[in-house]
This record gives sequence, C-alpha cells and structure tokens, in this order.
Amino acid sequence: MWLMPLAIALHALLAARTIATPTGFDVSLGNAMSVVAGLAAALAWLSGLLKTMPAIGTIVLPVAAAGSLLPALMRNVHRFAYADEPWAAIHVAVALVAYALLIVAAVQAILLMGFEKRLHRRLTDPQAETLPPLLTLEQFLFRLVGAGFALLTVTLVTGIVFSEQIFGRPLVFSHKSVFSVLGWLTFGALLWGRWRYGWRGRVALRWIIAGTVFVLLAYLGSKFVLEVLLGR
Repeated sequence: MWLMPLAIALHALLAARTIATPTGFDVSLGNAMSVVAGLAAALAWLSGLLKTMPAIGTIVLPVAAAGSLLPALMRNVHRFAYADEPWAAIHVAVALVAYALLIVAAVQAILLMGFEKRLHRRLTDPQAETLPPLLTLEQFLFRLVGAGFALLTVTLVTGIVFSEQIFGRPLVFSHKSVFSVLGWLTFGALLWGRWRYGWRGRVALRWIIAGTVFVLLAYLGSKFVLEVLLGR
C-alpha cells in the first residue's frame, strides 16, 4: 500500500527538480512527457482504478516508470520565457492535468472495448468476476472525460485570450491549434451526444480514443516535431 504513493512522490520530486529552474520552467518534451505520465499514474491510483481495473496498472505504471527517465535521456532545454506570469503557470498546469485525465480515460476505454468484445463473443475472462458492472465503469469513465474536457476548455480559453502574455506573441494558426480544437470538438460532441441521446458502448469508446489522440498530437506531437525532428 505504501509503494505506490512512494513511487508517485519520488516521480513528482524528480519532475519538480528538472522543470523548476532559476530561469523559469523547463517544459521540454522529455519533462512534459514525464509529468503527464506521472500525473496519469497518480490519477489512476487516487481514483481507485488501479484496484477496480488492475489491467490499467499494467499499462500506466510501466509508462510512468519509463517517463521518469526521459528528462535524463532527452536533454533539449526549453525554458518557458514567461514562467513568472501567473496565466502562463495556470495554462501549463491545467493543460498537463487535462492530458493526464484524458490519457487515463483512453486507457480505460481501450480495456472496456476489450471486455465488451469478449462478452459479445461469449468468451470467459478471469478478471470479469472481480470487476464492477460495465455500466458502472462506463459512468465513471465519462466522469473522467467530463473533468478532462472542462480542463481542456480552460486550457484553450487561457491560450486564446492570454496568448501574448503566455507565448509572447498573438495567437497563430498552427497544427497545434488545429489538433487542440479537433480534440475539444470531439469530446464536446461526445458529451453532448451522451447527454442528449445516451451514447454509450463501442462508438462512444472510439470517440474517447480519437479525441485523446487529437489532444496528444496537439501538444506532445508538436513538441516532438519541433524538438526532435527539427531540433528547435
């Protein structure tokens, strides 16, 4: 019971020491991926998903362990020039938590799709006996998506309204903004369809995965292209 919080605390300590520098926040790709992976593990643990669906731990925890090593392996210092601005800190913090929430939701969606497929094929699953009803798991999944969508909305609003204070330039049309809006629209349409028409099952789970892919491409994907492929 104490190993998990200890690992999360050590991960948080390592991330804080590499990100918080005297000259500002270092939000390079390795640091960003480390924080998101650590937050995903923390959220899976705090929400109780690691007990409810242990299979989530087999995906999230090894990724978090590997993520804790990325700052040492990917040294591409990228100081956040406006880290002393409060809106900049809020924007980055909210964005990283939103990504972590949506990643945990996507992992749960993938596992639920597997469980549903086995049920339709009438295949036995040793984990099925210990799992809560799929409807209960699905309801919790949409709570995660709702929280992630709310934080993603805050991220987009602060990025649009305070673009010049955060990034030092007015909002520009780029792949990052396009994928961000696509992800936001995907989750917004899914939640509206869930509320209005009761969308659920495989179709809804696919929407969750697609929306998460868009969001990750917006931030981590754009940073990968800039820092790794283009060396900026």
